This record gives sequence, structure tokens and C-alpha cells, in this order.
Amino acid sequence: MKFSTKARYGLRALVDLAVHSGGEQLALIHIAKRQELSVNYLEQVFSLLKKSNIVKSVKGSQGGYMLARKPSEITVGDVIRAIEGEIVIVEKEEQTDDKSLVLQNMHQCLWQNVWQKMTESICDIIDHMTIEDLMKDYQMLSIDESLMYYI
Repeated sequence: MKFSTKARYGLRALVDLAVHSGGEQLALIHIAKRQELSVNYLEQVFSLLKKSNIVKSVKGSQGGYMLARKPSEITVGDVIRAIEGEIVIVEKEEQTDDKSLVLQNMHQCLWQNVWQKMTESICDIIDHMTIEDLMKDYQMLSIDESLMYYI
């Protein structure tokens, strides 16, 4: 499974928003500059995030986007699903009468023991990782970088 650039950039932009907004609205142009992304592309991504109640928009000259919930209440899974849709490693194959019982059993075996377990594992990870967790990690990395001494 490979997540689209829309999901990857959306997650980056959302963490950026959480880190730099201070609870206030932030114009997409600021996020786009810091993350080196297209404003038009971010508008598409944030439209999806808004529909899923992850961000809300404020109109006007001082407008922008802000988180609709606390960073601790938004999971990485929420963000990815808002952009990508449901997360599935492999679609379950429909059972049809024209397939032999041997083939049907093989599909069922692989579905239960491989594909479904992989999907569940990935979902377990992303559903327990919050935007707040990513914010803290990013801020720690930023502190570590600022403490570097060069000779």
C-alpha cells in the first residue's frame, strides 16, 4: 500500500498548522511557504479535511484555517481517511460460484491471515498516533537542531 502525495502533504501541512497556529487561524500561504507546497494543492487537501471536521476555515482578510478539535483528539488515521478514504491493503475478493472451492478457500485463507491482519496492524498504529504526538516530536527535533554547535 502506498499513500498518495495528497495524504503525505496533508499530514505535513496539518502538523505545520498545529505547530505554528497557536490556536488561531493561519493562512495556507504560510504553510505552503514553510513546507514548499503549492497553495492550490493545499486548498484541495484542506477542503477534504474541512469536510471531515478536522479543520475549520475563517473567512475574511485575516482568515485562514485552524484545527476544529484539539491536536490530541485528531489521529493520523483521521487525517489519512479524510484524504484517502478507508484504509485497505487488499480489497476482499467477492466469492462467486464459478470459482472452485479450492480457490475460494485460498482467497479466504490469505484474506484472514495476511491482508486483514496487515490492515488491522496499520490502522492500530495510525489510530493511536495523534497530531499532538507528532507536534511534540517535531518540536523536540527542532530544539535538538537549535542546540547543535558547529566548529
